[in-house]
Amino acid sequence: MPETTLYKVNPSQWLNLWHFLGAGLLAITAIAMASASDQILWIGLALAIFWAGWRWLSVHCEHYELTTQRIRVTTGVLNQKIDEIELYRVKDLTMTRAFWMRIVGLSSIHLKTSDRTLPTLTIPAISNGEELREQLREQVEKIRDKKRVREMDFADTGDGGEFDGDMDLQL
Repeated sequence: MPETTLYKVNPSQWLNLWHFLGAGLLAITAIAMASASDQILWIGLALAIFWAGWRWLSVHCEHYELTTQRIRVTTGVLNQKIDEIELYRVKDLTMTRAFWMRIVGLSSIHLKTSDRTLPTLTIPAISNGEELREQLREQVEKIRDKKRVREMDFADTGDGGEFDGDMDLQL
């Protein structure tokens, strides 16, 4: 069965609220100090615009894609980085909604995985978080049933061995 995309999402620009307010404050300060020197005005405005633009672009270039087999995370403005987590490696799935997120209708999804390169993943400030969480949960169960894989945690015996407590069991 070919891999198909089930859900694509980008974080909300609400993540940049404090950065945008800081850039606005910097611009206002530069305008207020413009009587002292025109250079202060132009340097302050350029810094404010660059700062806000870079933050906007960095969030805009962050993509999360749920497919039938994996979660693909794409980040980076100048250099693009793509991370992937196989769905059967998801150990724990939670959703949080801070007060400010509830006001604007956003939520964050947190994943704990048995993947050594990406043991935790947070999909921040997305709309329709409940829908994505349910799709993700259902797809994890489907792929585990299909591959006949179960995630098991074993306690460390304390004998000083190299056992890390995670093991994938395939039947």
